[in-house]
Amino acid sequence: MTDTTLRAPAQQAGADVNYSLVRSLNWTHAFWFAAGTPALVLFSVGAIAATAGNISPLVWTISALFGFVQAFTYAEISSMYPHKSGGASVYGALAWVRYGKMLGPISVWSNWFSWSPVLAIGTGLGAGYILNLFFPADHWIQTWQITLVDLSFLKEGLSLRVNSVFVLGWLLVLTVFAVQHRGVLKAANLQKLLAITALAPLIIIGLVPILSGSISVDNFMPFVPLGRDAAGNPVAGAWDMAGWTVFAGALFIAGWSTYAFETAVCYTREFRNPGKDTPKSLIAAGLLCVVVFSLVPLAFQGTLGLNGMLDPGIYSGMGVADAMAGMIGASVIVTKIIVVLLILALLLTVSMSMAGSARTLYQGSVDGWLPRYLSRVNSHGAPVAGMWTDLGFNMLLLMMSDYVFLLAIANVNYMIFNFLNLQSGWLHRIDRPEMPRPYRAPNLILAAGAVLGFVNLLLLGMGANIWGPGTLAAGFAVALMILPVFAFRHFVVDGGKFPKQTFEDFAGADETEVKTRAGILPYLTLIAGVSVIAFGYYIAVY
Repeated sequence: MTDTTLRAPAQQAGADVNYSLVRSLNWTHAFWFAAGTPALVLFSVGAIAATAGNISPLVWTISALFGFVQAFTYAEISSMYPHKSGGASVYGALAWVRYGKMLGPISVWSNWFSWSPVLAIGTGLGAGYILNLFFPADHWIQTWQITLVDLSFLKEGLSLRVNSVFVLGWLLVLTVFAVQHRGVLKAANLQKLLAITALAPLIIIGLVPILSGSISVDNFMPFVPLGRDAAGNPVAGAWDMAGWTVFAGALFIAGWSTYAFETAVCYTREFRNPGKDTPKSLIAAGLLCVVVFSLVPLAFQGTLGLNGMLDPGIYSGMGVADAMAGMIGASVIVTKIIVVLLILALLLTVSMSMAGSARTLYQGSVDGWLPRYLSRVNSHGAPVAGMWTDLGFNMLLLMMSDYVFLLAIANVNYMIFNFLNLQSGWLHRIDRPEMPRPYRAPNLILAAGAVLGFVNLLLLGMGANIWGPGTLAAGFAVALMILPVFAFRHFVVDGGKFPKQTFEDFAGADETEVKTRAGILPYLTLIAGVSVIAFGYYIAVY
């Protein structure tokens, strides 16, 4: 497909025009959108270091390699659907739909919920960086707060509040919205400029301490997970079950950042040549992420050491920018410049997330998984209904007092989506062996991705609750919230049938003509997945 505009004409003179997404991108545009992924290290590098201790660089490297292997499955299934946007969950949902209508919407919804909070977390952290640039921690601008709702039943100290971070974060997210509203091509061009500017400090932070010899081997010793004594104070742990639980929890939360470059497949419907552009953008972004996610945590831990990691501002993320700027031994002015560039890096991730998550809502609506209003697109080809939904949802999330807990709940949903989609690779192979695949992943890599899906569920069962006792239950509750929404859309609005666009890549077939050949394998896979989560939860030691 090389058509550059796929817009429906006006229905009649003077009628409203129905707009669609526009084929205006090549693989480099999607790469620059996904180039915001390395900046996600800022979201949890502090929390992982403060929780896992000296082993945190190993956590990030392993997680980045997991993400790179998994990307090949996503590249294959996305190349099968040149008419769809919205990311890997959309393509994976079509593999599962014939084995249970409720499985598709869970995948799409969990994918969206896992990434939409980037808007709140990214702008919240950015607001914190800006406030720290201009005001001391005890200034009234930093300390005033109005508590709206107490959420301590979910996690101690959690609440919905309004403060300076909320107000400034809201202004930042509105700025990104204004750019995205003008269409994907204009946003991609700005994203490229932001990426080049914002990735520079991350590369500098990752390389300078290594090249200058600032990293101390002592900061990695003893190389064991962080433990806690009877009073709750941090001590050197051991590679016992409690230590492995911490390791699993760190790998669990890191995956939210390191796997994220799969967002490159959100733009398949807008690629000029989707079959070739999709795998190119995904693999290029994956290589970039492996490098950055390996270097930055290594330099961070090796320079600051465990004592530096245990500062409260490191765990929350608000003090990470100042700490990273100080790692390179720069002057006060250069330090402030580095912080400003890191703020741009955060806005890069917010722009990436808004573009991708809005398209997930758009395609989920077009395919009949989500409410119909989300399929509205403006004259610039931007999915504005999805963008406004993201905006309203994140206004609420910006009020949360603990962004790490929010990230952990989002990641429970991400691991659910991740598992379903990694299994959809082999499921598509069985059910649709003759369907064109412009990119075909090697069999061994496809199998490795399926195995990693189960590994991720083990990490979920073992490690989710180290970020708060209610994390696992809250995450699953969020995942199930989509079921009544889908039931109303599918059975009431659509009369129990999917829209014709859902299966348009099957040569116009409707859902009754999509053959199934996998027998009971998908059901056995789901049972095995639930069992792995339960096993991980059972063996965990907190």
